[in-house]
Amino acid sequence: MRTINLLERMNIYQEVFLSILYKVLPIQKYLEPVYFYIYTLFGLQAIYVAALYVTSWLLSGTWLSGLLAAFWYVTNRIDTTRVEFTIPLRENWALPFFAIQIAAITYFLRPNLQPLSERLTLLAIFVSTFLFSLTWQFNQFMMLMQALVLFVLDSLDMLPAVKVTWLYGIQITSLFLVCILQFFNSMILGSLLISFNLSVLISRKLQKNLKTGSFFHRLGKLLLHLFMVLCLTLFLNNIIKKILNLKSDEHIFKFLKAKFGFGATRDFDANLYLCEEAFGLLPFNTFERLSSTLLFYAYVFVLSVTVIAAIAVAFHNLSDSTNQQSTGKMGKWTVELKPETAYNLIHTILFGFLALSTMRMKYLWTSHMCVFASFGLCSPEIWELLLKLVHLYSPKRICVIRYSVPILILLYLCYKFWPGMMDELSELREFYDPDTVELMNWINSNTPRKAVFAGSMQLLAGVKLCTGRVLTNHPHYEDKSLRERTRAVYQIYAKRSPEEVHALLRSFGTDYVILEDSICYERRHRRGCRLRDLLDVANGHMMDGPGANEPDLKPAGHPRFCEEIKRNLPPYTAHFTRVFQNKTFHVYKLTRNK
Repeated sequence: MRTINLLERMNIYQEVFLSILYKVLPIQKYLEPVYFYIYTLFGLQAIYVAALYVTSWLLSGTWLSGLLAAFWYVTNRIDTTRVEFTIPLRENWALPFFAIQIAAITYFLRPNLQPLSERLTLLAIFVSTFLFSLTWQFNQFMMLMQALVLFVLDSLDMLPAVKVTWLYGIQITSLFLVCILQFFNSMILGSLLISFNLSVLISRKLQKNLKTGSFFHRLGKLLLHLFMVLCLTLFLNNIIKKILNLKSDEHIFKFLKAKFGFGATRDFDANLYLCEEAFGLLPFNTFERLSSTLLFYAYVFVLSVTVIAAIAVAFHNLSDSTNQQSTGKMGKWTVELKPETAYNLIHTILFGFLALSTMRMKYLWTSHMCVFASFGLCSPEIWELLLKLVHLYSPKRICVIRYSVPILILLYLCYKFWPGMMDELSELREFYDPDTVELMNWINSNTPRKAVFAGSMQLLAGVKLCTGRVLTNHPHYEDKSLRERTRAVYQIYAKRSPEEVHALLRSFGTDYVILEDSICYERRHRRGCRLRDLLDVANGHMMDGPGANEPDLKPAGHPRFCEEIKRNLPPYTAHFTRVFQNKTFHVYKLTRNK
């Protein structure tokens, strides 16, 4: 009963651009739109792998490192990408641009760049950051992690302050441009990223002598700086949200609070995320798969060495107040931790913590893991440090090791995984779901074009796509009013009376409601995480089945609606008439209010 501006609510500018491109190019006779879309996304994945290749090459100084990174990405594709089985995900559009941005930042952080090279690199960083922000709704959270990387390295004097300021500015500018293109989407303006970046820049101005003094003096000033940035970030964020009356992301903070053990919640929206496997902890078998390709072993080895080097460099920088732009001389070892290496090190650590806590974000970490591991195995600095520690250093040994180790790993990967990959490429698979097809065909043939449908978010997305009918609720969860509407519609799976459910659905103009057995009798999730359990707890009702309930939960006054309606009892048939059913779906037509 409302019109939603999809360009504001959803990150779909890429589809708009592709549709225009498809109309302009003379390919309509030879290529169907769906294949044009699929080939474009697979082409983007090729660019993604190329960006990983370039980043590893820039860090190590040899193309062999890039080749190993690309091989590792492909052989670990179960854990590095979801494009082969979930093609239109926003992350499949966004992550290639994120990889390009990381490659550009890696080059930008090199010392002594020519002015023209520096300007062109800044342009590449800006364009890739903007496109990444435009194509993924989670952009602000990923870039907040990136801003934290810059903050840590700047505080420890491992990056040039001027370059860090440029990168902060690019992030803010990109988000503002996306905000304008999304018709001043308030969730972007109220993001923690903008508040954090502004806080860092303000704190810098107020604390000009941050990088002077003795070790303990500087450490104290750093802790004060951190505290000041944190307080200022929270203050600015609260002020912006109050001015904009912004509540779109409140469910995310409830989710984070419950996830990290700061108290349980009965909030339906937060629990919906908490119970999804994608938002749970990273499964242990992920490391078993990564170890089978030797990636995890190589990554841990390189990470250990670079972390030790970084700690030594940070201690040296904090101790040496006379050299304010020190980028990492490690005293008697004379091994440098280059700014671009330091950036990628902290990047992989912070994104690793993110992946460990939230499985869906592992794709940011695992792809960078390929880059970082391959760089370390081909890096002369890493092997120089190790050989000096065991008193076996010589330039010839370093040259032999940095080329022989990656070549041996590449040969192992080809021997073990190449035949299996060729077999997989020869397979042809087809999506088969006759019940859903039957439902969509029935809707198209037997309901008015302006009929209004209620049901689950995922199913209604298909109804809109296949039939063009009007929906009561939309699968976009970053909007408070849409979340409330979805929770109201989902009462069809709760213990509510037929009169209550009918009144709720009719308040949204519903003509037909679709009930799914897979939700009503769900067994995929454990007790307490089934959709019906989340609704019961949110409504203050006891859950079904054996197991404990919290003491203040009470028995419901009515049976579960989705089960009871199938018995065709008079209280239900007075309000709902079954007009379609198959093994999966039951469609009921609502009676009009008298």
